[in-house]
Amino acid sequence: MSTLSDLVSAHGSSTDADIEWLHLVVSDCQLLADLAFADIVLWVPTVDGTFIAVAHARPSGSATLFYRDFVGQTIKPEWRKQVTDAFESARIVDTAAPDWYEETPTRVRAIPVMRRLSVSEQTTSERPIAVITRHTNLSEARTPSRQELTFNECANDLFAMIAAGDFPDLGAPTGPRRGAPRASDGLIRLDVDGIVTFASPNGLSAFNRMGFAGELEGESLAEVTTALLAGRLVVDESLPLVVTGRAPWRTEIEARGVTVSLRAIPLRTRGHRFGAIVLSRDVTELRHQERELITKDATIREIHHRVKNNLQTVASLLRIQARRTHSDEAREALNQAMRRVAAIAVVHDTLSEGLNQRVDFDTVFDRVLLLVAEVASAHNTTVHPKSTGSFGVLPSEYATPLALALTELVTNAVEHGLAGQEGEVEIKATRSDDLLTVEVRDTGTGLPEGKVGSGLGTQIVRTLIQGELGGTIDWHTMVGSGTVVTIEVPFRWLKKR
Repeated sequence: MSTLSDLVSAHGSSTDADIEWLHLVVSDCQLLADLAFADIVLWVPTVDGTFIAVAHARPSGSATLFYRDFVGQTIKPEWRKQVTDAFESARIVDTAAPDWYEETPTRVRAIPVMRRLSVSEQTTSERPIAVITRHTNLSEARTPSRQELTFNECANDLFAMIAAGDFPDLGAPTGPRRGAPRASDGLIRLDVDGIVTFASPNGLSAFNRMGFAGELEGESLAEVTTALLAGRLVVDESLPLVVTGRAPWRTEIEARGVTVSLRAIPLRTRGHRFGAIVLSRDVTELRHQERELITKDATIREIHHRVKNNLQTVASLLRIQARRTHSDEAREALNQAMRRVAAIAVVHDTLSEGLNQRVDFDTVFDRVLLLVAEVASAHNTTVHPKSTGSFGVLPSEYATPLALALTELVTNAVEHGLAGQEGEVEIKATRSDDLLTVEVRDTGTGLPEGKVGSGLGTQIVRTLIQGELGGTIDWHTMVGSGTVVTIEVPFRWLKKR
């Protein structure tokens, strides 16, 4: 499904500022649908004089009228005149009689969307930038409850603010969507003085769980929250603005182990505030889970850090042992083991710095290449390493075996291909959605065609690439022209594990 920006760019003539405002409107379309108990569709004008739907929200507390999404469709003929009238007149237009949709009586309201040009000024765009249609199902005729009446009143207030360019509010900070309160979680209506005129059962229950024992209606929400937070040394400085409904902010309050998220939506007409909607949600369990995740992330990072330290200690011990041994063969074996341990330590060091188990392998490999200088100096070799392409971000399941395998290949190129001479080792990485291809090429003497080494390093590379990563490896050698080793690792292989 195309995004709002794609649809507007392909069919409409809206500016970047218009699209940004429409994104703000869409972010609250679900709230509008829940308050109005109706389907909400956002239409933008097209270059050919019609309208196309760019967003569709269904109510959570009542049946939807439209089981198929309207996004990407042009407006139906029966709604076109009403939407056009609202767009051209910049006024809310209601149907004179019930509209029928698939044998279901509905009421359609068209609301023009005006864009506010400045946070501090009341100026708006000269004409609407879009139209919202509200489709209410009339098939279930019954006496609405007080909560339904209040929700509808709040919806009408917000629609009037949209038509005047007062909603969404440009001064509202962008907060995290996770745990954001919704209408069904709890709604509290305030008058201009911050006195509660209505509190939904869920909204009242959230405050009851924090220790408030009375009824919210008729009380000052600011005084209620002040009493709940009595004795606390640290209080969010934005709390007074939220509980009085004076600013479109979000905050959280915590009392008796219960955390409640609050969002204030000031209600305005002609620039003057006449009340507010405060949405509340008990996010205690959500915040508890987030704290557990943070603790686990910190624990995992500490584990990687300690593993890295332990591996570096092992590498240091191997280096010390290599210096003390009198056998050239034993010294070389210990140095190789030291480099292998150090390559694994680099991956764990990188993992200890992040919050997830994915690493930027280009950074890892740059650090692995530093080991080449040590190998070259031990074999009286001058090496010019060259790295092209990009490995990108890889999960740790790939990073450790790949780093170890490439360490072996580069080491072999220096020790055997370029031993005692000057040359170049090039590592070329090519990545697609399904495959990672790595070529390791040296300009050394090479091996006879078809002859591949059978030492421990070659066995380690085969085990890591073919066994651990399910990939393939190919040695291509030309006498006097160096060696090319090609590794191919499929990304889909690990997904099936």
